[in-house]
Amino acid sequence: MTSGLPGLPAPAAADWGFPRSAAGIALLVEYAGARGVGAGRALLGTGLTSDSLAEVVSSAGEVTAAQELRVVRTLHRLLGEVGIEVGRRYQASTFGAFGYAMLSSRTVLDAITVALRLIDLSFAFAIPRASLVGDLVHVSVEGGALPPDVRRLLVERDATAIVTVLEALVPGGVGAEVTWAAEASEAATIVFGVDQLDRPLPQRSAERLALADRMCTEVVDARRARQGLAQDVRVLITQRLTEGAPMRDVAAALAMGERSLRRQLADDDVRYQELLDEVRSSLALALLDGRVTMPVAEVARRLGYAESASFIHAFRRWTGRTPTQLSRS
Repeated sequence: MTSGLPGLPAPAAADWGFPRSAAGIALLVEYAGARGVGAGRALLGTGLTSDSLAEVVSSAGEVTAAQELRVVRTLHRLLGEVGIEVGRRYQASTFGAFGYAMLSSRTVLDAITVALRLIDLSFAFAIPRASLVGDLVHVSVEGGALPPDVRRLLVERDATAIVTVLEALVPGGVGAEVTWAAEASEAATIVFGVDQLDRPLPQRSAERLALADRMCTEVVDARRARQGLAQDVRVLITQRLTEGAPMRDVAAALAMGERSLRRQLADDDVRYQELLDEVRSSLALALLDGRVTMPVAEVARRLGYAESASFIHAFRRWTGRTPTQLSRS
């Protein structure tokens, strides 16, 4: 008999098109380097360089799913079916606050609940689903919606990463076993005993979980505020912000012209300048409203303004206050 696990939500993301942390691409580039493939070659076609990737990672920035997929395709072309090898490199800490939320959970069941509720904070392309089959937990990792050329690599990577993280949650692991589908590993099923769900995690902490969950919620709410093309445009703007994020550069990264990008955004009732202002205003508040604030001139530079006066004018338009008034308050 098959049934949904009690208390477990369905995966928060229905498909793989969500933005993801740049740390995911950094891990792929690191693996490529260990196999003799330089960062420049691994990042070809992403619009990122080794230096720009390092900057995005250091600022906890994001990449689009298409950018990570481009790196995956390069690895597949140069190195073959390396999904299992890559998947073994993932740990809970690889996922930042999302991983710490899992580790701080009370039980294995709670950790799985966190993972499904915040799955769009992971690097998954093959979205996992959990169910009960008798006295076993089945986690299915389906690749049917993935691009055929890298389907096997992604299914094997994601299933292996899930097992690696799952086994590290508790001492001795949960005894998870993987069964691969016969057709070119287009799907995988991870199985372990239902009795493992109640096992307490050694790093469980209600306080740390609350903190990590709050951090995750802030990130995921910002990501879910926009969907589709507008969501990807926001990510690409962020990556190019210090250069002013000109529309032609973002359009080129999406393999389209400015006119086409403007028209497609208009179909979603959004303007490019609106997205640029959203990114700039949210980052400005983050840089100015913390315990250690940044000089206005440096904030202006990071947001792509040639001079502080232009930034101050824009900030007043966004918030009704100047940066100095915000700091004083």
